[in-house]
Amino acid sequence: MWEFAVILLIVGALVLVLAPRIMGRRGPRGEMAQGTLLVTGVSPRPDATGQQFVTISGVINGPTVNEHVVYQRMAVDVDSWPTMAQLIPVVYSPKNPDNWYFAPTEPPPQPY
Repeated sequence: MWEFAVILLIVGALVLVLAPRIMGRRGPRGEMAQGTLLVTGVSPRPDATGQQFVTISGVINGPTVNEHVVYQRMAVDVDSWPTMAQLIPVVYSPKNPDNWYFAPTEPPPQPY
């Protein structure tokens, strides 16, 4: 019986020590930095309509990075297809600028 209680106590202590480190790696989107992407390469625009995959490369400039080269494949609407030398607002992780996406065009809805 005592052995079970000691094991339970050790496991609980490990959870208390390791949980903040594990949860800290997954930061909320509030910890994203804002920057701009200068498009240096983009796949050709398809003749189709709606959402299509684009391969885009460029450099991100922001408060924590300076000309960080990025490359990504993502789905975008054909009507807003990126072009060469376009500056696009982006958000990215300050810890890993390769984790980026286009900045939202409209603010999130406010709760009532």
